[in-house]
Amino acid sequence: MNFVLYDNVKTFYNDVYEVLLQDEVQNMLILGNLLIGYEGKDAFDWRNTDNWVMATVSSGDDIHLVALMTPPFGVTLYAVDNTVDEAAIRCLVHGLLDAKILVPSVVTEKSLAETFASIYCNIRGTTPSIAMSQRIYELRAVNPEIPKIGNFRASREQDLSFLPFWMSDFYKAAYIVKPVEDNIEQYRYQISGGNLYILEDNGMPVSMVKITRQTANVAGIGFVYTPPYLRGKGYASSVTAHLSQLCLDKGLTSCVLYTDLTNPTSNSIYQKIGYVPVCDSLEIKFLPCHPIP
Repeated sequence: MNFVLYDNVKTFYNDVYEVLLQDEVQNMLILGNLLIGYEGKDAFDWRNTDNWVMATVSSGDDIHLVALMTPPFGVTLYAVDNTVDEAAIRCLVHGLLDAKILVPSVVTEKSLAETFASIYCNIRGTTPSIAMSQRIYELRAVNPEIPKIGNFRASREQDLSFLPFWMSDFYKAAYIVKPVEDNIEQYRYQISGGNLYILEDNGMPVSMVKITRQTANVAGIGFVYTPPYLRGKGYASSVTAHLSQLCLDKGLTSCVLYTDLTNPTSNSIYQKIGYVPVCDSLEIKFLPCHPIP
């Protein structure tokens, strides 16, 4: 097995892009991030590819494993043909640790995440902790019976009066502590990309949704949020259906979203819209331990 650590995102892209496209839906997260880095847009925070960890494990000309880590976030993985090869994973872990690279967490298809976590923790001497059990869903056609409520529109400057609070609550629901920040520019950035949408009912904003990433044929859907006092009125279903249909109308073949398996309500809502399960995914965190000597 041959471990390769890349220092240039374009070289990494050229080597792995077609490999990742073999499972475009499953690889929405890693592919979407790779495209952001390759295009070099808004290269700040985690988008700064100078800080990325990019690696492959191969034998001969065949890549078996692709890894991308965008600090401060953990590593995303893809095992080609979804073949979980323990030898390839061991090669990856040893390669990263030999380069003194610590992995805070892993997020990928369930069996691959579990195997990586077991090998990494055994070698590193740390402890795994499941942060989230997820399911990846794909939609190719929106259920026409889903009511399209209200006015669906792109977000705008005036929405900054409430968006920071909605976003903070959205993260809180995902067990991520992100208080409302004083710096309005980070929220203005969310609007500037043209990917954040608002649903209005009788002129009042009631729900939001966002295109989180986009690949050649697939759009990632996320940031679905309705304030607690407005739930139960079909707004989440409507705003998700609106955006899903918009993406399909643009010529994309499908939409993809991740759900928290501990939230049966959201899983039920998305399936009614037309989303079907692709695979389960795990985010596993690793407890801090001593630095690599």
